[in-house]
Amino acid sequence: MSNLVRQADRVVPWGTFGNFDDFFDGFLRGHRTPEVVTGQAMRPAVDICETDNEYQVAVDLPGIKKDDLDIVIQDGVLTINAETLEKSQEVESGRLIRQERRFGKYIRSLRLGADVDEDSVHAEYRDGILNLTIPKAEEVKPKRVQVEIN
Repeated sequence: MSNLVRQADRVVPWGTFGNFDDFFDGFLRGHRTPEVVTGQAMRPAVDICETDNEYQVAVDLPGIKKDDLDIVIQDGVLTINAETLEKSQEVESGRLIRQERRFGKYIRSLRLGADVDEDSVHAEYRDGILNLTIPKAEEVKPKRVQVEIN
């Protein structure tokens, strides 16, 4: 329970090892990529994979309702907009100790390039993850040519 509440500033004694316990604070924690706040909007984390026929994009949008998602492709740029409203949290017979969940506007833009078929993009949203399938245009897909050897 002590890790939920920030410890009050403590007096660090003078000496060789005075602040040594803070040196490795967080050293063994796993890598986490939180959403980056840019201005007033948060930029959610994305994973992008490429196959021979398509690009697959996964976007983390926790707490977003499907109706609050807006996906637009314009001038070769895919833009994902979403917004979650802060819920007033009432604590019965107690106090709110920590609030780390973020509320507000999410926005992420990705330049698609000329090698995609913008008219065939497919989106699926489930469990806070937006999955986009972006097919490649026919003219850029790799083609196999059978060569006969005499």
